[in-house]
Amino acid sequence: MSDLFEQPDDATPLTPEEMRELIPAHIAYRRELNEAEQENIARAQDWALNRRRDPLSEKFVQELHRRMLGDVWRWAGKFRTSERNLGIAFYEIPVALRQLLDDTKAWIEYKTYPPDEIAVRFHHRLVQIPPISVAAMPITLMCGNGSQSRNQTATAAIATKAMRTSSVHSTPCPCSSCSAPR
Repeated sequence: MSDLFEQPDDATPLTPEEMRELIPAHIAYRRELNEAEQENIARAQDWALNRRRDPLSEKFVQELHRRMLGDVWRWAGKFRTSERNLGIAFYEIPVALRQLLDDTKAWIEYKTYPPDEIAVRFHHRLVQIPPISVAAMPITLMCGNGSQSRNQTATAAIATKAMRTSSVHSTPCPCSSCSAPR
């Protein structure tokens, strides 16, 4: 029997509507879903880190998520439209995300905090929002939008020279809000 939509204890549950948005018809098991998501995430990391972009834009946030999960889920890259067991109310997302992006730009411009602290503050607040629909996979998205927020933070940090790193994998989750490896 397939274990595809069994909800792990440490995962954000998918709604029935979100479950119907799975794209690959051949996926029947959780491990196959995890593998498909991980392949997308790796390609999205390459895309995000190997091109000049504005990582502190709403468009970038959505496009990064679309590239991370767009071959697996139809809802990838779209703001969530339902309540979750974490994060702010879905209708508050556009304002909260805009405020976070604008705050981060100001912190960088006015050198409000040291570069590493800017990255930590950005990541911490993005995890608190989570703006994008999340998959129920604890491996690939360890804290709801963990992969999204870590990739977003690393890209923003590199693009703004807020933190020196050569790989998303060398920037473990620095916040205290999630269970990702440190």
